Amino acid sequence: MDGRLLEEVRIADDKDFLDFKQACLNHDDGWEQKYNKHGTVVYAKLQETSSVKLLKVSVTFKKVCAATLYDVLHDPEYRKMWDPNMIEAYEICQLNPNNDVGYYSWKCPAPLKNRDFVTLRSWLETGTEYMIINHSVNHQKVPPKKGFVRGISLLSGYLIRPLTSDSCHFTYLTQMDPRGSLPKWGVNKATQFYAPRMMQKIHKAATKYPAWKAQHKPYWKPWLYPEQITVPRVNYEDLSPVVLAALSEQSSDIMEEMEALEEDFKDENFVKDEDTEPA
Repeated sequence: MDGRLLEEVRIADDKDFLDFKQACLNHDDGWEQKYNKHGTVVYAKLQETSSVKLLKVSVTFKKVCAATLYDVLHDPEYRKMWDPNMIEAYEICQLNPNNDVGYYSWKCPAPLKNRDFVTLRSWLETGTEYMIINHSVNHQKVPPKKGFVRGISLLSGYLIRPLTSDSCHFTYLTQMDPRGSLPKWGVNKATQFYAPRMMQKIHKAATKYPAWKAQHKPYWKPWLYPEQITVPRVNYEDLSPVVLAALSEQSSDIMEEMEALEEDFKDENFVKDEDTEPA
């Protein structure tokens, strides 16, 4: 992946989806296996554009068809049922039937500040596979807010490939920078171990989705049926790209988080050099 979507405001094109698919399926070219248990494999790869690694999780889901998993990843109402870390999520505006801009925030344990993201999301169904990808953008009407650190999605997405009528192969690929005072080696380590737990949650949620959906607007799927879209159309004047070189780590919330962490880790064993990995 060349990260060409970040620092631009545009919908993903065929090359973006092809590059994403190849990154999901190719485990060579710099990928290092970090975890392999119970059918879940986690890979990590260094990137020139950021000290945050590109992470990939590969797993096979049984008793879940590809179409159901695709619906689970799209359905904002159902996410409230399986994502306990979510504070708020909503669509801000629609670019076209397969592209939108949305907001997502999640809880972080104290003394860390909660994180939020504004991303441009693109999705594609080819008949043989499903893909959803996103990258961060700025939206004038959803600026950073007090109490949150605005994270950056350099690239995140899902590839779903059917195997049988009730099984599928699922790949999650992400390069996400939560920013703030968190050392990048800590972000890389934590993400590698958190990702398999997230896969388990998604699998469990997907097995329960058909029964839940049958009782909650079973025919409402605007990601499949554009005529059901009700969010406002995009005003491109509200959007601007995220420029990494221009980002500042000196907001009041980040400074407060740094001070809180310093209080918690005053003992002599605290590693202050964020570029040094623990043994």
